[in-house]
Parts: sequence; structure tokens; C-alpha cells
Amino acid sequence: MRRLLFAAFCILAVPVAAAAPGWKLAPTTADTGGRAPVAHGGKVLAPGSSPLSVLAGCSDDIAKLCNGRSGLYAARACLTENKARLSRRCTVDLAALPASSVPACSRSPICDNRLGPTREELRRVLWDQTMGYSYDYPFDLPMGGGGATGVAIDTRGNIWVLQRTAAGQPQLFEFDAQYKLIRTVPDSVIGRLEKGHGIKVDGQDNVWISDANGAIVLKLSPQGKLLQTIGVRGKRGDWNEAKSQRLLWQPLDVAFAPNGDIYIAQGHGNESPNDAELAPDNRVGASRILHLDRSGKFLGQWYGNQIGPGKFSMAHGIAVDPRNGDVWIGDREEYRLVVYGRDGKFKKTLPMLNLMCAVAFDSHGDLWVSTGRDGQLLKLDRNGNVLGAVGRGSGLGTGQFIEATYMAWDKAGNVYSGDTSVGRVTRMVAPSGQRR
Repeated sequence: MRRLLFAAFCILAVPVAAAAPGWKLAPTTADTGGRAPVAHGGKVLAPGSSPLSVLAGCSDDIAKLCNGRSGLYAARACLTENKARLSRRCTVDLAALPASSVPACSRSPICDNRLGPTREELRRVLWDQTMGYSYDYPFDLPMGGGGATGVAIDTRGNIWVLQRTAAGQPQLFEFDAQYKLIRTVPDSVIGRLEKGHGIKVDGQDNVWISDANGAIVLKLSPQGKLLQTIGVRGKRGDWNEAKSQRLLWQPLDVAFAPNGDIYIAQGHGNESPNDAELAPDNRVGASRILHLDRSGKFLGQWYGNQIGPGKFSMAHGIAVDPRNGDVWIGDREEYRLVVYGRDGKFKKTLPMLNLMCAVAFDSHGDLWVSTGRDGQLLKLDRNGNVLGAVGRGSGLGTGQFIEATYMAWDKAGNVYSGDTSVGRVTRMVAPSGQRR
């Protein structure tokens, strides 16, 4: 009897995992590609409704010629291929775009398959919202700017936003904790980014931004002064420490270890394999993680783009687990998280039901991901189980996203995310019981 009672106690003492929220399949909203202007309060207007918007005169041409290739970069490639068939206004707007240094992905089997369904035809996993968050847009970005690719918050509570904008418009903004704009960082400091991507704030309140196509990561002071450039602007290639060749290949995101070590996720290389081998320094198109110490000294790197455990075709998001220093990688298009130790040794792969766009840990050390085109932020346990979901899925309405992306938390526990395809930042307001 004593043994039975002890066994029963042990069974009851085992913690029971919280039930995951339910989910359903939901349609995908067409990618506006940053072409839809955003009015006050986060209201999204139709593409082309403002002369300030990107490719304002091309909406009809895109609908007629591009068969679902509506995102900015896909649409640009489509319009370029169909130059002879464009309207006069669209021809002018296309010519006004800054030149792209990345060749369009067209010949490789890993390019978007034009014979199969487009991304807009996919059904997305939409999780039930059980966490009680509400949604608003407490500050405006310049109307007509492109997508807000990421948000970061420093220890003062100031909010930094990176936005893809047209030439002559600011790209990096700092708002105070009351959402008043206090700084725009001019192009004279950061240059004109070709494809601004991730943004992070380190333990000293320095701001780090990446330019995927420009092949650089920039470190800025809390006052917006340029402190360091990693990589060579406009020269994509492989980091080869033995040859003192310190180049980056499509850097997307940055993460920091508690000791200050830097991890740079380079993940869009596979989106343009035609770019490989165009120059002697460009030999490997594979995604990779670059590991540097806090001073920028090379410590190592590891690669994806292979078959087998621990590989990844894209390193779109990266974060360091504050509990043990593990490096978490969001392998977006393969619907999985890949985990390595701080030394680059593979630990585990977690298959997921959603795109893994960004990875982050909140101030409690809890794991979150953004699901990109699926339009939500998910709170996970360390085994990849979904504990809760925030966001209303794919769309342009309040609390919806075309592509949810890099996220950050304020001191009250509210979470913020930009939208790579829409020029607005969503504040997801935590219910009172979850506020810090």
C-alpha cells in the first residue's frame, strides 16, 4: 500500500503541460510589399492611393502581369521582366527605384516555383488567441514609407524602428517611451540601406541594424552615432579569417550572449543563388551563423544548406537563451527552429506548424517567435509547444500582419512588432494580469 501511495504521489507531482490553444487553417492576404501607405492610427490605405507610396503607379500592372508576385522584390523582378508591357506611369515609377545589386533568383530549383501555387495561395495555421492582448498603433511612421522591418527597445524605454523607405526619406527612428519622435538617424550616418532588415539593442544600449543586400551590420551608439561596420558595404561574400577576408552574405539578424559575444545570422543567401560565384569572394551561397567576441574578433562560424540534423536553409531570426547561452535559429521557410550550443555544436531541431521568422526571449526568459506571413507572435516552451498566441493573423486590419517580424517588449510587458510589408508598428497590449 505504501508503494502504491508513493507511486500515486509521484504521478500527481509530475507537472502537467498547459494545453495548447486550438488552431485552424486561414487564407493568406496578398503581400502589399510596402506599397500600401499607412494613415494615422495604423489605417492601411490601398496601394497607389498616395503618390508617396512605393511603385504608386504600378498596382494595375502588378495585378495584370505578376500572378501573385506582389511583394516589393518579387513585383520589381516581374515588372522588370515585362518592361515592354508596362503602363507609362509604372515605367516611370519602376525607373525611380534605387538600383538593386542582387540578381533576381530565376534558374535555381530553390527559387520561388512559378509553376506551382504562389505564397498567397497557401493556407496558414492560425492559433486561437487565449492570452487577452489588445492592439493599437501609438505612433505613426512617415506616410508612404515602406515596411517597418523591426523594433527594438533600449533600457530607457525608447523605441527604435527600422523602415524600408524611398531615397531621401529617413530609415531609422527613435521614439521615447511616450511615443514622441526624438531622433531620425540620417543617411550621412548609416548610408542608404539597400534592404534594411533586423534591428537589436545590446546590453549597453547600442543599436545594431543589418542591411541584407548591402552585406553589412552597423553598430550605433545610443545617440545614433556610427561606432562600427562589420562587412564591406555592397560586397557580399564569405568570411575567411585565414585570408583576412571579412565579408558577410545577406546578414539578417544579430544576437548577443551574456558575455557580449555576437552572433550574426546570414540567411537570405538561398533566395538569390545566382549571386554565388559572380565574384572570386562569393563561393558559398549557404546560410550561416558568424560568431564574434564583443570586440569583433572571429571565433567561428557554422553553416546550413545541407541534409541532416542541425542544418538550416535560412537563418532568418536568431536569439541567445538567457538561461544557458544556447543559440536559437529561426529557419523560416523550413518551418523549424534549430538549436545550437554557444560553441556552435548542434543540439536539436524542432519542426513547427508555422513560418519561423524571428526568435526572441522576453524579460522573464520566455521564448517567443513571430510567424511572418502567418501573422502572429507565439509564446513557446523549450520543446516548441505553443503556449499562447498574439495577433489576428494574415491581413491589414487591426492586429493583423502581412509579415510579423522582429519584436521587443516595454517595461509594462507590452510587445511591439513591425511589419516587413506595411509601414506601421503594432503595440500588443498585455492584459493587466500579465503586466510587469
